Amino acid sequence: MDISNQVRVEIYQNLGKLFYAIAATDKTVQPSEFNMLKSIVEEEWLAVDQFDDDFNSDAAFQIEIVFDWLNSEENYNSEECFNDFISFRKAHKNLFTEKTDQLIMKTATKIASSFSGVNKSELILLAKLELELNKDI
Repeated sequence: MDISNQVRVEIYQNLGKLFYAIAATDKTVQPSEFNMLKSIVEEEWLAVDQFDDDFNSDAAFQIEIVFDWLNSEENYNSEECFNDFISFRKAHKNLFTEKTDQLIMKTATKIASSFSGVNKSELILLAKLELELNKDI
């Protein structure tokens, strides 16, 4: 895998970190949050590009894989995961289009609202995300 392919996979892996951070910011990831993520990956993210990972699966599935792995480990700090995504995005700004940023915000919002609406900690993190995504505009 050349560097550009590796970076393409890392985009999805970092999105998995971000969406985990949104779900875990209140210290609990609900099954409905993961189910919402899976639904959005199927409906939206698989159509973003036709790039396959090393396992010949659509690379967008890396979002689910990383989210699920972080959740099963139960010792990952949501703030660190959020900051990892922001750092990755800053280093690769040219790979994030306005359309991609809109899909990121849509996904994060749907995950946050999938269990009893958006709580205060999720609302704060969504606001931070929106500010970060709008810095380039």
